[in-house]
Parts: sequence; structure tokens; C-alpha cells
Amino acid sequence: MIQPLNATLSALQAFGQKMGITAGNIANVNTDGYKKSQAILEEGRQGEVEVREQRIDTPGLPLGPPETGEPAAREGSNVALEEEIPEFITAVYGFKANLKTVQAQDEMLGHLLNIVA
Repeated sequence: MIQPLNATLSALQAFGQKMGITAGNIANVNTDGYKKSQAILEEGRQGEVEVREQRIDTPGLPLGPPETGEPAAREGSNVALEEEIPEFITAVYGFKANLKTVQAQDEMLGHLLNIVA
């Protein structure tokens, strides 16, 4: 595979994974005890984009005193929408930018094949 195209396709996949992780956090914003995850994008050995998922283990908001028979107070999720929405928007734009790159590469290869043929 052409090296720049390989890097672009891996970035598409990475931004798709980042959107999925962020969407999971947003979906569980009201789930008691849920701990959010974070997608960290890193450069791989061959120039490709790799995703490392990291669980953020900060405490959520307390939901009140323990109920009868519970050993400790219930804890809400540690997801903050004011942090997740910008992460999601960034991932969407990263995905779109890499998709445009694939489309431009496809168009250039098409023109090249027309010239050679």
C-alpha cells in the first residue's frame, strides 16, 4: 500500500475509535459508578496512527448517603459533558479531514492513470 495512504487510513480508523469512546462516555453520563475512558492518539513505528485507550479513575459526584445495607455512599459517573462534547467535535473534524485526504489521493491517482493510459 502507498505509505501516505496507509497513514491516512490508520488516522481514519483512529478518529473513528476516538468518536466511539467519546460517544460511550456521553451515553453513560448518568450511569452510577461509570468511569470514563480517554482515547490517546499516538504515532506508530511506520508513521501510522495508533489509539491507546486509558480509563480515567477519578471519583464521580457523590449521590447521597448510603442506603440501608450498602457499605458506602453511591457515586455518580465521572463524565463531564463540557469536556466530552469538544473531544467529540475534534474527533469528527479529524475524521473529516482525513477523509478529504483519501478523496484527494484517489482523485490524483485517477488523473495519473488517465495520463499514463
